Amino acid sequence: MHTVRLRVNDGVYDKLLGLLSKFSKDEVEIISETSDFVKNQNYLSDELNEILDGKARFIEMEEAELRLENIIKKHESSI
Repeated sequence: MHTVRLRVNDGVYDKLLGLLSKFSKDEVEIISETSDFVKNQNYLSDELNEILDGKARFIEMEEAELRLENIIKKHESSI
């Protein structure tokens, strides 16, 4: 499956969505680019670039689990 990113004029946006909605979800999936989507995409791109540039810091599985446990405990206590 391919992904295509389009910038669409407001005047044809509804027509284009109408056309795309005629396809099944197996054929075409409309992915809205919300601000959260763009923020996450930028974050992940930066993380990948750090890995590719050799600047990423990796941690052992045990340390990752400990960090996650601490985050969960912190959020549980605030509920």
